Amino acid sequence: MKLSPPKAITFWIGVVLGLLGLLGGIGVIGALTGFAFWLAFAGFAVLALGLLVNGI
Repeated sequence: MKLSPPKAITFWIGVVLGLLGLLGGIGVIGALTGFAFWLAFAGFAVLALGLLVNGI
């Protein structure tokens, strides 16, 4: 398996999604409580795709 570093924008989108999921999960942002798991999942998925797919 050959991994490549993600582009900066892909990295930051993944981090922001993960942080929004975390903040929604602990209740800091109440409007995101129902979507917290999916936001965190999407953040990790974006980061994983950035590593696996070249050029993202």
